[in-house]
Amino acid sequence: MLDARSIHLRRQIIRALVGGGRGHVGPSFSLVEIMRMLYDDVIGPDDTVILSKGHGCLAQYVMLVEKGLVDAKELDRFCRAHALLGGHPEHGIPGVQCSTGSLGHGLSLGIGMALAHRDRRVFVVVGDGECNEGSIWEAALCAGKHRLSNLTVIVDYNKRQSYGPVDVVQPLEPFAAKWWAFGFAATMVDGHSVSVLREALTHLPIVPELPSVVICHTVKGKGVAEIEGHPFWHHKDNFTADDARRLEEALA
Repeated sequence: MLDARSIHLRRQIIRALVGGGRGHVGPSFSLVEIMRMLYDDVIGPDDTVILSKGHGCLAQYVMLVEKGLVDAKELDRFCRAHALLGGHPEHGIPGVQCSTGSLGHGLSLGIGMALAHRDRRVFVVVGDGECNEGSIWEAALCAGKHRLSNLTVIVDYNKRQSYGPVDVVQPLEPFAAKWWAFGFAATMVDGHSVSVLREALTHLPIVPELPSVVICHTVKGKGVAEIEGHPFWHHKDNFTADDARRLEEALA
């Protein structure tokens, strides 16, 4: 069961989808609790969040609105010409430190920041499909080499990518063991449990002197049975007021 805050945040995502007439619905819904916990309970003013899985940006945008960094009216202009909020996060949006969306690059950016400022924490949110990219594992080797205990990778492990199940396209298991082998301390958690996420993300690093990875088991499209795990809802073009009404009713 989703609590009132998680439902509210998904409704704000729906608001943006109406504003833009399109957007990545499933990837954003699976991220809500992860981004909520980061912005509500974890990050401080000196910490950095990089949403490497940039197509899930709506989950970040609604948190930037919640924290007063972005005007809520920008959700109604999502993806329009000359709007602040586009289909992927861009440097220049208040609270966004890196332009992302070209998958596999965010972790390397985060490693550079973590190396430059070892007294500051860096959180990089990646997708499971994104972990098919070789650049993820090259970066992981580098983080392990430098023992970046101020770096945490958070994986949105929703088992689906744009064109099929992860275990069909490119299986990742044994997933946690791979991260351990690359020099990370790894844990797996329920990515929709607010209490479990809070416990995991407020007790870092997992092992002193090692970078951490928190693998979050999630459901793509979480909260609306019609779209959960459905590839049609990875990205929805021509998102209509009727689509919004159906999703809103399902969230109630």
